[in-house]
Amino acid sequence: MENFFNQNISYDSLVTLFSKAPVAMALVMGDDLIINSANPQILELWGRDASVIGKPLFEALPEVTSQGFIELFDNVYRKGEIFNGNKWPVFLNKYGNYEEHFFNFIYAPIYNDDKKIVGVSIVATEVTEQVISEQKLKESEYRFEDLIKQSGYSIAIYRSEDLYIELANEPMLKTWGKDASVIGMKLEDAIPELEGQPFIGILKDIFKTGKTYTATEDEVNLIVDGKLQTFYYNFSYKPLKNSAGEVYAIHNMAVNVTEHVAARKEIQESEKKYRDLADSMPQFVWTCDREGKITYMNDSWYRYMGFSKDEDANEAIRKIIRPEVYPNIIEIWKQSVETGKPFEVEYEFKDPKNPNTYRWFLGRAIANLDENGEIKQWIGTFTDIDDFKQLQTQKDNFLGIASHELKTPLTSLKLYTQYIEQNLHKQNDLKNAEVAKRMNSQIDKLTDLINDLLDVTKIQNGKIQLNESDFDFDLLVEEVVTEQQMTARQQIIFTKNSIGNAVADRHRISQVMSNLISNAIKYSPDANEIHVSAELVNSNIKFSVKDFGIGIPSDKQIKVFEQYYRVSGTKEHTFPGLGLGLYISSEIIKRTGGKIYVHSVEGKGSDFCFEIPKIKN
Repeated sequence: MENFFNQNISYDSLVTLFSKAPVAMALVMGDDLIINSANPQILELWGRDASVIGKPLFEALPEVTSQGFIELFDNVYRKGEIFNGNKWPVFLNKYGNYEEHFFNFIYAPIYNDDKKIVGVSIVATEVTEQVISEQKLKESEYRFEDLIKQSGYSIAIYRSEDLYIELANEPMLKTWGKDASVIGMKLEDAIPELEGQPFIGILKDIFKTGKTYTATEDEVNLIVDGKLQTFYYNFSYKPLKNSAGEVYAIHNMAVNVTEHVAARKEIQESEKKYRDLADSMPQFVWTCDREGKITYMNDSWYRYMGFSKDEDANEAIRKIIRPEVYPNIIEIWKQSVETGKPFEVEYEFKDPKNPNTYRWFLGRAIANLDENGEIKQWIGTFTDIDDFKQLQTQKDNFLGIASHELKTPLTSLKLYTQYIEQNLHKQNDLKNAEVAKRMNSQIDKLTDLINDLLDVTKIQNGKIQLNESDFDFDLLVEEVVTEQQMTARQQIIFTKNSIGNAVADRHRISQVMSNLISNAIKYSPDANEIHVSAELVNSNIKFSVKDFGIGIPSDKQIKVFEQYYRVSGTKEHTFPGLGLGLYISSEIIKRTGGKIYVHSVEGKGSDFCFEIPKIKN
């Protein structure tokens, strides 16, 4: 600026130059730094209009006074120092928005003819967008680098055709059997055992072709833990390209599948041994493909059934299953094939020794999954359970006869006990009357158990009857809750909703309600409350009993509605019973056209629910 004056450029010419310049420029003059000239560009940068011309700089831009600019201008104006600001952050109040901006600028002293500083020239360029873009790029690079470092996969980046290791995360270093000191080295120097293996050559070719390279279960020899070992990896080499499409680096991701490869080889080697073992088993062992078609039956099947191995096993099974149940079994099997859930069904096969009769078999199958969790095949068995079923029938018949035979003497015993209790009360022998009362209570429990056994026998023989009627559902719930509350320590809280009338077997529905509430009382001995509710869900009635007791493990919840299932483990002695109540309840609800289910968290309690149609169609 001093040279301008030395070459006799007039001050007016300088002002004209500043006003016409394509960059932001201004002149501030005197001790007060009066804005003498400011072109439109710098006014735009400041967020001000031409009215600031003639005002002191820091009066026009008061927000910058606390940002170090007073000292900067003082050094330029008082000491004649030229100051260059590069990507300098400045908070400006532009058009009502107080925001951070970034500038490149030069502050230079203005001299008069006497070589005295009379002002300061300002030349500035806003670089806010550039700085923000650089910050975002830097943040993106940091995030990318952090993502690589935090990844559980082995990842590395190789820069230039010399394959300098720019970045390698901890899993990759572990893969190589090296530490972080190899970062910055050439790959072939860091891992010399790669010599003679194809990987260095493949990587260098990618810089020429620009194409991604992937490999599955590729063999590589690496020195790990001080010895040369063979590993297998799934890996990829992906080229990283600049804006010109040129490859500047390669991204390497690898997954160690050595154990998987070894396991598969072991399976392949032992497959014949297991097939020989299956052929020697008395059970019928079979396999299916993922679509559910039989691919193998063991020799025991062919020996017993008399089929030829050339026959289609799927068709052979269709011929020997009882025809009336075959469609239902196929439907259950299709559901298992589609969902991957285990298959378990009891059905009857023709007896090859007596074609006019059938024998009971238990069919079971589980899905064998591949490394991706997809069904690879099904492995199943057919087990002859005909003798067991015969014994079960005999047992059910015995229970039915025994229960009937016990009911008569129990009824008499109950009458005698009640008679004794009443007489003892009349004699004011309250102590023995209480004993008689307890006897009566135990007889009631025994009667309930016998009734349960009778119900099970009826269910097994298909003789349980439902006597449907139109009844007030709300009134029934209140009756059951009131009855259960009489013997419960916990408070039973009933949330009322207007359900209205329902069509079902009132006695059996009452039986199910009582069973669910009594179970809630029994299995929540330390809780203070039990919640009962009934509500309409679409056209169904939903009845719910929620307790805050011991809960049921997730793997046991599916079994609670099975016959004779009881709480197992160390708590079994604490909760007596035959394990028939929920089974009977489940059968009643099913026969009513509804469903019964449970939601439970072990240690926090259970929520048993059933849903039945309000009005049967």
